[in-house]
Amino acid sequence: MKTHSIHVCRECGATSPRWVGRCPGCAAWNSLDEEKVATRAVTIHSPVTVALHTVDGEDHERLSTGVGELDRVLGGGLLAGSTTLLFGEPGVGKSTLALMSLRALALNGASVLLIGAEESAGQVAQRARRLGDVPVGLDVATTTSVATALTLIDERRPRVCVIDSISAMSDDDLAGVAGSVAQVRNATERLCAAAKTTSTALILVGHVTKDGELAGPRTLEHLVDTVVRIEGDRYASLRVVRALKHRFGPTGEVGLLEMANEGLRDLPDTAVALRQPAEDVPGVVFTVTNDGSRSFLVEIQALVASSSASPRRVAHQVSSQRLSLMLAVLEARCDIDVSGLDVFSATAGGLAATEPGVDLALALAVASAAVGFSVPRSLVAVGEVGLAGELRAVSGLTRRVREAQRLGATSVVVPRAGELEAVEGVRVLRCSTLDEAIAVAREGAVIGSRS
Repeated sequence: MKTHSIHVCRECGATSPRWVGRCPGCAAWNSLDEEKVATRAVTIHSPVTVALHTVDGEDHERLSTGVGELDRVLGGGLLAGSTTLLFGEPGVGKSTLALMSLRALALNGASVLLIGAEESAGQVAQRARRLGDVPVGLDVATTTSVATALTLIDERRPRVCVIDSISAMSDDDLAGVAGSVAQVRNATERLCAAAKTTSTALILVGHVTKDGELAGPRTLEHLVDTVVRIEGDRYASLRVVRALKHRFGPTGEVGLLEMANEGLRDLPDTAVALRQPAEDVPGVVFTVTNDGSRSFLVEIQALVASSSASPRRVAHQVSSQRLSLMLAVLEARCDIDVSGLDVFSATAGGLAATEPGVDLALALAVASAAVGFSVPRSLVAVGEVGLAGELRAVSGLTRRVREAQRLGATSVVVPRAGELEAVEGVRVLRCSTLDEAIAVAREGAVIGSRS
């Protein structure tokens, strides 16, 4: 068996026989790492085909993780032999979520195994006790060796196994340190193969880069069956679990969790009824976003202040690009000039609002703060705003209005265009332009047709 060197891009996985400064695949600079590969004799096997109509296409039984919102994202639970990659920023709750799943499974009698590559058994036990009583059957092994992990999986054959984390695993027979492109890809390939052989549902915990992307080679996402990202501000309690890839169900589904002293807990319904304070506040407008199969009520807040130097534009959990567009439209189409003012915009509660459907609420919030009028809390605004100041239809409008009505809205401002079924108890105010919508919100006038 002979060995030779190749250079692999850590960003896209492209290979080159020699080192070059710029990757030939993705054009990234200084992203090629040297790897030693073995040349083996190739054995050609006769191809085998199967008649597709004879294959059973029914879904296999799913194993519930015991965390309802995670099950929602996974389409009901884990499948035997599948590999799920769970990643997120430090402190967001990756290890806690994985440990909660193992604990719930062990309580139901399932054989589970946690292979910790970053914590000692004592540290894992301390974290497990914060979640409650540690059940019998929740076993832990601490190792960074891929070979040891494979032996444990083969001998114990657990129904679910968690590797925390894949970036810390390494193979002594392979060049490179733990976390390198070669080591991460090799460890993932071997662990995925072992999961299929032993029918073990495997969960790999991954890290993110400084840009918030999944650490390791891009091919890592292609090797696994499911990619789940957990998002959230580490200083806030809300966590969003999102499926970015799912071979066994729909992608884009989201689950909501809340970080508490005893761990993460399900939030099947994050919103409460619309608050009715004694006095409304300028710069606050409610909207409804669609994410996956769910709709969320989001409070958009805006604040304008005099600027002593170059005006600042600060957006938190709101698209900074869309904020800039709304400011330009307000000035050009609605005669609301904020060019000399600092503008701050954010959402309340931790949910992000970056889709085009929140344009109208964002523009109304800025206009409300700049002019000094208050939008009633019982009014919800949904719609996309074009550069000409026109309101454009958004997807899932009926679903959004029903969610608004469920949470206490009595009026909704929506684009004139777009299909909308009648929703009892809600007055629908259709507007063609942003200028009309501002007049409705400011004066309570009904402009345009009702439905």
